[in-house]
Amino acid sequence: MLKPFVLCAALAAVAFSVPLYAQAPAIKRSILQKADVPDGKKFEVVFGMAELPAGVAIGKHTHPGIEQGTVVSGELVLMVDGQPDKTYNPGDSWQVPLGVAHDAKAGSAGAKVIVTYTVEKGQPLAIPVK
Repeated sequence: MLKPFVLCAALAAVAFSVPLYAQAPAIKRSILQKADVPDGKKFEVVFGMAELPAGVAIGKHTHPGIEQGTVVSGELVLMVDGQPDKTYNPGDSWQVPLGVAHDAKAGSAGAKVIVTYTVEKGQPLAIPVK
């Protein structure tokens, strides 16, 4: 019973960290939870934490679903296509719609954020954009 859970957790960790690793290797990412959306057929929820060193950008990307996040510490500048850049501080939250390209950069003290993705099952968690 525990073995399948450990395998799923390991696969989720890889899915969370690999797609953007080439763009920002200094970022520490951790999967905290993963669960099926109640209909259990098309979507899943991935809950994670990311720690960005000072001045590090994630890299422009999209998600096959909705991203919702909150700054835990530090400062984060979110750059969403079609919107002005916006700075977020501890306690501030954001949402990025499905498929919208965006990037984020940590402020001078770095940033720690928690993020929830409601994404299509079987799709990469993040897709780099050039």
